[in-house]
Amino acid sequence: MQPSAERTEQRTEPLTEPGELYRHPDSQVLDWVRDNPGDPRSAVIESGIADHPAAIWFTDPDPATVTSQVAAVASGGAAQGRVPVLVAYAIPDRDCGGASQGGASSLDAYDAWIDAFAAGLGSDEVIVILEPDAIAQSDCLSAGARADRFASLARAGRVLKAANPGARVYYDAGHSGWNAPDKQAALLRQAGAASPDASDGVFSNVSNFNRTDAEVAYTRHVLAALGGPASLGAVIDTSRNGNGAPTDGAWCDPSGRSLGQPPTLGTGEARIDAYLWVKLPGESDGCRGRAGAFSPEYAYELARG
Repeated sequence: MQPSAERTEQRTEPLTEPGELYRHPDSQVLDWVRDNPGDPRSAVIESGIADHPAAIWFTDPDPATVTSQVAAVASGGAAQGRVPVLVAYAIPDRDCGGASQGGASSLDAYDAWIDAFAAGLGSDEVIVILEPDAIAQSDCLSAGARADRFASLARAGRVLKAANPGARVYYDAGHSGWNAPDKQAALLRQAGAASPDASDGVFSNVSNFNRTDAEVAYTRHVLAALGGPASLGAVIDTSRNGNGAPTDGAWCDPSGRSLGQPPTLGTGEARIDAYLWVKLPGESDGCRGRAGAFSPEYAYELARG
């Protein structure tokens, strides 16, 4: 971690009071708990996972449906005075053809999808995790395609924040075991992440297992290299990092992992805005089921630690 003197850089105005994140009532883990009250794993999964707020992912690239879907989540959070976490995940060539492949058919189609996504945000505070892996993984694209993607991501941030000034938009910083901070910051800068009209900072460790202290140090280095206003911060996915990353580098539903720090908007760490559960614990990376499918076996394993 950075020296404790850096705590003087911490924001004087937090996102909201610590812990006030929104738990959406529609999720695979909640469905499973409701449908399986007699399963001996149910109580552990409910208390360990289902009772905690987690991100809601939007992966269908059809702009005709996303506005109402986003609005349902945003209004649900507003009704409770809590902050929802929404993941926009429809970039073309998503996951470079991997287990989570898909996305919009073109960047023009993606821009239209972002416009529709933004139209559902309402006017209350929300957090938007903008396209996990879209920047850190962009080496799979040609130089021209990468530049076009980054221009579209920069536009996306501007559109989201213009639609709802209470939206906090975070850009993909990968994680501490991926690109070096200087390299990642250079990519982020090209994608608009240093511009306050598009960005509130960066996110790291989505769907990964690196320990929180490593991600805190890494994202601070990224932010320092990124430049931009001192108000830019970072959010870290702590959903499955309680035991750290596997020593063999396994990433697809590895065994021996556990839940990390509970989601909160009060981290007590300079420039670290939140610890979030972005990847929903128990939803597969693609090895214990199709990518995104809920696995009660894996959820139980994570909840038991």
